[in-house]
Amino acid sequence: MTITCREFIEFLLDYISGELPEDQRSNFVEHLAVCPSCVAYMNTYLQTVELEKESLSDVEDALPEDVPEELIQAILEAKRKAGG
Repeated sequence: MTITCREFIEFLLDYISGELPEDQRSNFVEHLAVCPSCVAYMNTYLQTVELEKESLSDVEDALPEDVPEELIQAILEAKRKAGG
């Protein structure tokens, strides 16, 4: 049983994190084999995640000198509260 594109999107995060159950994983992979649009969507999603990780890795190094200290502290506090 193959899945729809909508189901593919719903399962994407679980697939990437390795948490998708084996039966659903098989259906997910089958869908990838026949749907170039979902392959493109997944690749774009993975690239976006990677770019986000890269952009967050050097936050302190990339700050312009004129950024107010209060703004920096507010962002860092929000990041701490979000678990990052």
